[in-house]
Amino acid sequence: MYLTSILIELMLNHIYPDEIGLMLKFISKHNINVLLLFLLAFYVDSWWGPTVTTAIFVSAAITDWLDGYLARKMKLGTPFGSFLDPVADKLMVAATLVLLCTKPLEAGIFGQAPWLLTVPAIAVISREITMSAVREWAASQDKKLLEAVAVNNLGKWKTATQMTALTIILAARDNSLEGTESLVAFGVILLYISAWLAVWSLYVYIRKIWKVLLR
Repeated sequence: MYLTSILIELMLNHIYPDEIGLMLKFISKHNINVLLLFLLAFYVDSWWGPTVTTAIFVSAAITDWLDGYLARKMKLGTPFGSFLDPVADKLMVAATLVLLCTKPLEAGIFGQAPWLLTVPAIAVISREITMSAVREWAASQDKKLLEAVAVNNLGKWKTATQMTALTIILAARDNSLEGTESLVAFGVILLYISAWLAVWSLYVYIRKIWKVLLR
C-alpha cells in the first residue's frame, strides 16, 4: 500500500483533474471490494470461508509490510504515502475485530465468553481513533510535536502481535483443523498482549507530547 500510494502520487502530478477523479474512484472501489470480499468470506459456512478470509488478511498484512519496507529501502517516502499506509492497516484490523466480535469462538481454557474479544477490540479501536486524532493535531502544530508521535519500536511490536493474533484466530475458525480450541486460546492471549501494547504505546506518545509542550 505504501509504495502503491507513492506511485499514485507521482502520477497525480502529471495527469488532468478528470483523470485524478477517475483514479481516486478506482482506488476507493478496489479497497471497498477487498473489504467486501473479506466480509462475505467471513460469513461463509463452507470449508473455504475461513481459508479465504485468512488468506485475504495475511496477504493484506504481508503486502502492507513489504510496501513499507521497499518504500523505506528505496527512500521513496512521501507525505501521501505516510498518510495512506496506516489507514489501510487500521481499516483491515478494525473490520476483523468487529467481525470476530459478531461470531465469538470457544477459546479453549477460557470457554465461550461473548465479551472475550470485545474487550481488546474496544481497546485497540479506541487507541487507533485517539492516536489518529493526536497525530492530526500534532501535524497542525509544529515539527517537534510531529516527531514526538512518529512510529516507534513499541508501535511496531504492537502491530506485529496484533496481526499474528488475528491471523491465528481467523485460521482457527476452520473446523477441519485439529486443536483449534488451544489455537484460539493462544490467539486470544496474543490479542490481549497487543491491546496492552496499544494502550501503553498511546501513553508513551502522550507523554512525549507533554514533554515537548513543557519545554
